[in-house]
Amino acid sequence: MAISYCDWLPSQMSSSTLTLLFVLLGTLCSFIYFFSSPNRNKNGRKLPPGPAPLPIIGNIHMLGNLPHQSLHYLAKKYGPIMSIMLGKVPTIVVSSPEAAELFLKVHDVVFASRPKVQSAKYFTYGGKALAFTQYGSYWRTVRKWCILHFLSASEVECFAPIRKAEVGLLVESVRKVAAVGETINLSLAVAKVLEEMMSKVLFGRSMDDKIDFKPLVDEALHLSGVFNLSDYVPFLAPLDLQGYTRRLKKASSGLHEFFDKMIDEYQQGINMDDQNPYRSFFQLMVSMLDTPINPNDEDQPYIFGRENIKAIMVDMVAASFDTTSTTIEWTFTELLKHPRVMVALQKELESVVGRNRMVEESDLPKLAYLDMVIKESFRLHPVAPLLIPHESTEDVTVNGYFIPKKSRLLVNTWSMGRNPKIWSSNAEEFFPERFKDRKIDLRGHDFELIPFGTGRRGCPGMQLALVNMRIILAQLAHCFDWELPDGMLPNELDMTEKFGLSLPRANRLLVKSTYRLIA
Repeated sequence: MAISYCDWLPSQMSSSTLTLLFVLLGTLCSFIYFFSSPNRNKNGRKLPPGPAPLPIIGNIHMLGNLPHQSLHYLAKKYGPIMSIMLGKVPTIVVSSPEAAELFLKVHDVVFASRPKVQSAKYFTYGGKALAFTQYGSYWRTVRKWCILHFLSASEVECFAPIRKAEVGLLVESVRKVAAVGETINLSLAVAKVLEEMMSKVLFGRSMDDKIDFKPLVDEALHLSGVFNLSDYVPFLAPLDLQGYTRRLKKASSGLHEFFDKMIDEYQQGINMDDQNPYRSFFQLMVSMLDTPINPNDEDQPYIFGRENIKAIMVDMVAASFDTTSTTIEWTFTELLKHPRVMVALQKELESVVGRNRMVEESDLPKLAYLDMVIKESFRLHPVAPLLIPHESTEDVTVNGYFIPKKSRLLVNTWSMGRNPKIWSSNAEEFFPERFKDRKIDLRGHDFELIPFGTGRRGCPGMQLALVNMRIILAQLAHCFDWELPDGMLPNELDMTEKFGLSLPRANRLLVKSTYRLIA
């Protein structure tokens, strides 16, 4: 005979006694879990300082809605190399250039891997792409292939006609709105031009208007950056307490269905533009379906299956659609908030380009102040405020601290950008001139400013991202004068952030413009 869950309990046991029993049992489990935690100093080895963790959840409760800011303030108390527990996972938070150099340069090999996370499980089939893929031969093979066929300097140069045409259409659309004195949603306009531009670069065609693609990409980046309990307290994963698993399944399904449709259409010759002078990145991958990624490597015969193609495309689309538009949004926000900087940028553009034509890509190397503006925007508004998490592949001692194997590493670039010891007492101010006599590049050699990461896991798409940012920002600043709508003052501009893998504005940027070129 079947016995129900409660049949074994004494009939006289009251509900209050049952509650007390479960509370005591839960507390006992919590302390067992806590004292078996790898964050404890069991062998006399010194861990970095940090706040005391709670049982089960560790320090997750201290992160809040904007974890990069919470960790910034915790680091002021515990130092630039801080240890916290995220559930069961020992985590190191780095908040200074010197500390970042130790972890990402001196011990780069040890911290070159990525943790296994639920978002990668759903979006990239457990890590069959680049960003969240664990360090090893597969990652090296895919990275090399993507650089060769999409992200190299020669490939980026080939896309120049597409950039020119799409940015020209952006200017024309803004000019039409300006002519009737209407407000424009600049966030949406920038996102749209980047979607069109990168769709043609990646897929060889425009995006299907029937598919609302941008929200899927936004959701993917948000869910890839949030602190998901399922990643840190695995036994709670089946409960999906935050609802992230449900959202991951929905968003990943939408993206994968879109790419499946694109693969099928390409194989059937549907919606392909025969006028393209080159074969797109996506078309090249599909043409290699079920063949080796690197046919010359007999030791590692990785195959381009459907899952590999879809996983790689998720990475490429997310990086090229969203992160670039986020930087442009924040940069324009700061230009509107600081009219002095906007005027200085427009004067440089007038000097280099003149008022009788639009900006050409050949003008960009001459725009030194534009580069200062972009660097200052990266400093205050890094695209990935905590970069993408790294993971240690072995026990290691860094700066006298013991870092156990499988520790997660978070590099708080948002905090580093606000450090007065690095950027002087006006670190909170948007002041591009600070870079005038400061030779800092963006390739990861100068650890004060590493918006694209550095070392083995540095972003391979930096060059493509920068040329897109520069030409769009230069064109918009050169072709139009800008003001906030409804008499809003610059100091009233909303600066609220929305945390995820990237750090976009929480609300759209609405502006009014006036065409300023001489016809």
